[in-house]
Amino acid sequence: MEARRVSANPRPSCVRRVLARKRPKPEASANSARKLQRREISALPCRAFSASTTRERFRNIQLQEEFDTHDPKEMGALLPYLIKRSEIIEIVGASDIIFALSQSGVCAAFSRVSNQRICFLNGRPDEVIRSLFYNKNNDSLITVSVYGSENFSALRCRTTPIEYIRRAKPDAGFPLFETESLKWPGFVEFDDVNGKVLTYSAQDSTYKVFDLKNYTLVYSISDKNVQEIKISPGIMLLIYSRKKSCIPLEILSIEDGKCLKSFKHLLHRNKKVDFIEQFNEKLLIKQEGENLQILDVRNFQSIEVSRSEFVTPSAFIFLYEMQLFLTFRSRNQDLIISYCKADPNDPSSEENACSINISEILTGKCLAKIKAGSLCKQKNSSKFQSTPSEALGDITALYYDEEREEIYTGNRQGFLHVWSN
Repeated sequence: MEARRVSANPRPSCVRRVLARKRPKPEASANSARKLQRREISALPCRAFSASTTRERFRNIQLQEEFDTHDPKEMGALLPYLIKRSEIIEIVGASDIIFALSQSGVCAAFSRVSNQRICFLNGRPDEVIRSLFYNKNNDSLITVSVYGSENFSALRCRTTPIEYIRRAKPDAGFPLFETESLKWPGFVEFDDVNGKVLTYSAQDSTYKVFDLKNYTLVYSISDKNVQEIKISPGIMLLIYSRKKSCIPLEILSIEDGKCLKSFKHLLHRNKKVDFIEQFNEKLLIKQEGENLQILDVRNFQSIEVSRSEFVTPSAFIFLYEMQLFLTFRSRNQDLIISYCKADPNDPSSEENACSINISEILTGKCLAKIKAGSLCKQKNSSKFQSTPSEALGDITALYYDEEREEIYTGNRQGFLHVWSN
């Protein structure tokens, strides 16, 4: 999982949607013997088998459950603006519990055992939950919130054991990082790759690194010239204030904060830096109107990628095991699950052409597709307020639970849907 950062500024209400053209339908498999024959004669049998099993895994996927995050009766104690129905912006799965966070800041927990809502996690009437993080190190959920009594200006973190949430006791948790002043532009960043938490207090320009297992302070960095910190497996990149023709950089050990390498990277004068990213021992540096530079910090050799071949992205997610950077990914980093919505201005698009696509990262091949037209007639459809087509029509959040092999989606109306076999 990538590092997740939450800033102490108003939450942006943006949802990225991928516009995709219709993919041709994959060749239908006649029978099991044919599938085995294809696997045996494949040039890459392991990958072919994996793709085949993935198709089977999602072949008969259906809309199984629907949960509503909006319940005015249960939410009566909250402030009026929190009670409004709003879209789901974040979904987290933890064992047999699904957490859904709405745009208004209300978080609900649902049980996949009873298929009922367990509780709401908002502990105070003025609590607006900004983000969720499942800490698998100690099987707990961390909520990051702001409060009306503080003018929604400071981040407050709280951890609650999953077992207590399962018992409908969300108030059994305890606060984290109480000594930190996490006001704008402060932030908290959770990094389960390294098992660390990074906080930044703008009040005293101090970065602190905590252990994600027990939340103890490991070390701190106090330097007003540090403009940004990037985290990679085992190391941190410190980006200092830019000079006229260079930018000072420093690489630290994530475990103890010791400096591993310090250097300056030359820049083109009078051109802004689009981004600086760290990918293991490589630095990706891009300036406005210039080529992408990939610098190996071990020997300072660099290569360039033409600006015409590389468009500056809005965000990076790195797949360290496969040495790739992409957008969505599963833990094994072999599948990418994406939500695609047809262009309404494209006359060739099918009606209700919204779909969830399961693709192979290495080849980009679509292994399975969930769309309304390919779903079987829904059983017990009377218990759902949404048809499968409606559930696929306006997705604002998506989560894949690998252990349960289920896909969870949330939409603009605040409904949470479970797709599985």
